[in-house]
Amino acid sequence: MTVGTERVGALFAQTYGGEPAGLWRAPGRVNLIGEHTDYNEGFVLPFAIDRATTVALSPRDDRVVRLVSTFDDRVVESDLGRVASRDFDGWAAYPLGVAWAFGERAVDLSRVHGFELAIDSDVPVGAGLSSSAAIEMAVAVALDEVWGTGLDRTALARIGQRAENIAVGAPTGIMDQAASVFGEADAAVFLDCRSIAVEQVPLGFDAAGLVLLVVDTRVEHSHATGGYRDRRDACERGARELGVTALRDVTVDDLPGAEQVLDDIVFRRVRHVVTEDARVQESVAALKAGDLAAFGRLMYASHDSMRDDFEISVPELDAVVEAARAAGAIGARMTGGGFGGCAIALLPGGDAAGLADRVLRDFADRGWTAPVPFTVVPSEGARALR
Repeated sequence: MTVGTERVGALFAQTYGGEPAGLWRAPGRVNLIGEHTDYNEGFVLPFAIDRATTVALSPRDDRVVRLVSTFDDRVVESDLGRVASRDFDGWAAYPLGVAWAFGERAVDLSRVHGFELAIDSDVPVGAGLSSSAAIEMAVAVALDEVWGTGLDRTALARIGQRAENIAVGAPTGIMDQAASVFGEADAAVFLDCRSIAVEQVPLGFDAAGLVLLVVDTRVEHSHATGGYRDRRDACERGARELGVTALRDVTVDDLPGAEQVLDDIVFRRVRHVVTEDARVQESVAALKAGDLAAFGRLMYASHDSMRDDFEISVPELDAVVEAARAAGAIGARMTGGGFGGCAIALLPGGDAAGLADRVLRDFADRGWTAPVPFTVVPSEGARALR
């Protein structure tokens, strides 16, 4: 039994009495490459990490819904009628938004039982590791089993995305939820965000003696507000002005023509997405060929594009990437929606502690909040524990 399952089991017993009907777990994710391509119907290459949300759930014999979590000491109480009307807010919007999305897609909320739910997570919040998707998908696999909906993984990912977009109000694509449900050990999830076709791509990091170091800069961001929405709006405007359904339909060869018809800011947003889609596909080819050096160069190029064309990096993220370059890391880039969160570096396992120390010293010298470095392992996706 993991620490997370012990904590959530104890919280459930303390709050509701007795044992839960079951435990379910869904991981966060690191995106290796492919940022802001998902909502443009492009390609992404994330993997599920060994940090996750664990939920304990039991059905009730009425329509009442009760929620508790290790990150908030209050018990939220509602009912399925209010859930169907999207009458919820705060952190409860994530789990209740999933229940609402089930009502849209798979069940009649007037005909199913309520439930009692406890939530624990060790995915850092606001760090770009998809703490929200981990909650959504843990709740989704739990409700799928308890309500007997029998949905496939793609449908569950769509339910999670619908909850994030409508119930929470964050205009994200489907990458985070798909990575959480389709993850496999020692593999990345190559996802076509238009068709939701998934291919597992073996990574081979461990065999090559490499680790992926994550550095949480502690600069928090929010997908529901601000720059993320502005970038999405710019992408949608670019697609409209270029006469395509989505930027997925624009190629690198189309960029010179696009530059003639788009304003500078929209063009640079478009150029990032189009070149990033190409980098994802080149990355898959490099990984399949075992060419990790080529993959690392693509990681660095991705960061440069996010910094210069999409303008979603911050000085702290740039500092981590530059420290990784100076330390000889194979590749490094910011990961997640931007404006804070995490950077990642791929490097030999024996060099990880040295890079972490270098980054800690650099942040201290600049008077920034101390970052949190840790390694992550490509791991299995959302599942029942018992």
